[in-house]
Amino acid sequence: MKKVILGEEFDDDLREVLKDVLRELGATMLKKDWGVAGSQELETVEVSLRGRIVTIEAETYVGLSVSGHEDDVNEIAGLIAQRRSKAR
Repeated sequence: MKKVILGEEFDDDLREVLKDVLRELGATMLKKDWGVAGSQELETVEVSLRGRIVTIEAETYVGLSVSGHEDDVNEIAGLIAQRRSKAR
């Protein structure tokens, strides 16, 4: 298992790129949760990618992260980095 912080949890452009990458890789949403405790807000989305679970979390003060099988996380993070560097 591997976890990578992609960026700020409130970065709407990053969220859109992440959604596009997941869609293009054929991921399907399994469940989505949201909760708040004090000043912390946590949104969790689980997707299935090639039969494995990938978890996306947006947590206050932590950021937007992706976790799961190392190969999947590396591929997702790499594609996002490529797209974001081209957009700048």
